[in-house]
Amino acid sequence: MIPLKDDSPTRSFPFVTVFIIAANIIVFSFQATLGPEGMEVFIYKTAAIPYEITRFADVYPGDFVPLPFTVLTAMFVHANILHLLGNMLYLWIFGDNIEDVLGHFRFILFYLFTGAIASLTHIMLNPGSTLPLIGASGAIAGIMGAYFLLFPGAKVLTLVYFFIFVQIVRVPAVVFLGIWFFFQLISSVGGGGIAWYAHIGGFLSGALIILFIKRGRRWKP
Repeated sequence: MIPLKDDSPTRSFPFVTVFIIAANIIVFSFQATLGPEGMEVFIYKTAAIPYEITRFADVYPGDFVPLPFTVLTAMFVHANILHLLGNMLYLWIFGDNIEDVLGHFRFILFYLFTGAIASLTHIMLNPGSTLPLIGASGAIAGIMGAYFLLFPGAKVLTLVYFFIFVQIVRVPAVVFLGIWFFFQLISSVGGGGIAWYAHIGGFLSGALIILFIKRGRRWKP
């Protein structure tokens, strides 16, 4: 299932969402100029590596920032063009509505915080891993968790494919995001080099934060 767009209008222009997308594209464009070896070094210098963070030991080639801050720099680094485009598609579709609800400043705090929680979830469950954790998917999962609660009835125009079966359908957001989250849960059992627990941690933290903010207020999304 690939989301193409949603039908939830916004009242304001999503400046922060656009800025985050632009920042990710700029960083990846810079990575592409480094060549394969240079890109690998850059990834290790900016990624959140569980072994380093749990032991507070910066391993060669050394990070650009103090170790705790790698959970933030890692959000803007991607392994390849498909990794980047997939994340930015989800951010564009779901991010504007959450930015509209929270406001620009609170949205960027929400984005960075849920992204950090997502990374820490993965790190706590894989403390000895030396594999670099990169990508915006943890923070975007936080946005999706918030969207799941605030816009359950929104329709997501979705490309559904299964071998030769291809169809474009409108799927309720609660169904689309519910299936997505269920897939993260079952995939986390197999691992496979993808930080499934970061996705799970980001989604749950985003939902919980929205519940906390929403408490005592009447929302009109």
